[in-house]
Amino acid sequence: MEKEILFTLAYKLTNIETMIATEIENQKYPIGNFFAPAEYSGKLIDEWIRTIEELPKKLREEVRNLNDEQLDTPYREGGWTVRQVIHHLPDSHLNAYIRFKLAMTEDLPTIKPYLEKRWAELEESKHAPAEVSLALLEALHQRWVSFLRTLNEEDLKRKFHHPESKKDIELRSTLTLYAWHSRHHLAHITSLKERKGW
Repeated sequence: MEKEILFTLAYKLTNIETMIATEIENQKYPIGNFFAPAEYSGKLIDEWIRTIEELPKKLREEVRNLNDEQLDTPYREGGWTVRQVIHHLPDSHLNAYIRFKLAMTEDLPTIKPYLEKRWAELEESKHAPAEVSLALLEALHQRWVSFLRTLNEEDLKRKFHHPESKKDIELRSTLTLYAWHSRHHLAHITSLKERKGW
């Protein structure tokens, strides 16, 4: 009898731990992990460009009525605040925009990685007004999307070299990644708002 009780308790604890781990993973990756597509098509490329194009407007709409306390709330335990996410997006996407330009103007350029977690911990990333990065993201995406729409199928096969992964990366897979990245961080904010009832 005692063994059965212990077994039942252990089983329940395991289930609770699994549920907590699943919830943490869902908060960390609300739209799931990134997976590169098996194939590319003009329709998918248009869709990814449209996702990048729509991000600044969607982000602005989602944070429009948030006060400073809400902006300084982490989207998950141990995660960045909404404000840090807002500032991270142009930081990250500026780097991506430059990588695209380098790949289009040089033969297999080696890009410069950056430590995004450290950038997010800088005082400016923690405290600067959200509006500064919202405006920057709007201007950046306007330029980036305008540029992306000039690229053809062969252009999108051009590559840059990533020194950390030691891989040559195609622009079309980079495009896919940043479309996912746009949706990923927007979902951090929308899922937080949903959980908090904001």
